[in-house]
Amino acid sequence: MRISPPLRFGYADSPFGQLHYAEQGTGRPLLLLHQTPRSWDEFRELIPLLAPHRRVIAMDMLGFGASAKAPAPHTIELFATGALALLDALGIERADLLGHHTGGAVAVEVAASAPERIGRLILSSAPWIDVRYRESHANGPGVDEAVPSPDGDHLRRLWRLRQPYYPEPGTYLLDRFVHDALTPGVDPAEGHRACARYYMEDKIGLVKTSVLLLGAAEDPFALPSMAPLRDNLTGAESVTSVVIEGGTIPLMEHKAREVAEAVTAFLAGR
Repeated sequence: MRISPPLRFGYADSPFGQLHYAEQGTGRPLLLLHQTPRSWDEFRELIPLLAPHRRVIAMDMLGFGASAKAPAPHTIELFATGALALLDALGIERADLLGHHTGGAVAVEVAASAPERIGRLILSSAPWIDVRYRESHANGPGVDEAVPSPDGDHLRRLWRLRQPYYPEPGTYLLDRFVHDALTPGVDPAEGHRACARYYMEDKIGLVKTSVLLLGAAEDPFALPSMAPLRDNLTGAESVTSVVIEGGTIPLMEHKAREVAEAVTAFLAGR
């Protein structure tokens, strides 16, 4: 078995300012895009499992984590431009791409707008964003919305809104979520609003590469999106679906080994 070099961190210059990323492994690049309002930390468990086979890069997307911030309103197109800017800064002409939840919508946009830059595509718990999605989210996402208050009650609200969708006991994972949600300059709900501004139905047919749809069996928000995503990936070379039993919204952390097995097999063409 190949032994990977240790995890390292870096900042890359971009037109938006510096973009923060974590990296491990060598070989063909695989870029990981996180959900709202997380950071590279969402992939902490997954990176070392993939690194023996790939150069794995997990970025803090533009506006999140330790990366440069951008004024609202944010858009999926803006996040995608930030992802491509990181690849440019690292001198990477072509990479495979994995996006989870919001990161999945960003991954669709990257693959549609710059198909020459993307090899294989993994969409993990990606939303299907159409007119019904946009209308249902017009008044806000209903999650990760908490107005800061002097008594700190917003901290408990952020926790409580997510807790029903996290595995028991889930404390460690919720700690990590709250840490990212409280990052200075991050509006925890703005990434969700960006999804609700996106016209995915106009872009998804432009995806030409092979696609793996990853689903979490206990994710009530994203699992129903797998069927319409598959139906609308009309230009894709191939579409494969895998549902991970017991998976929840924090699929990358909670079921990292199962995710790594599915991703490694897909990237190897198995």
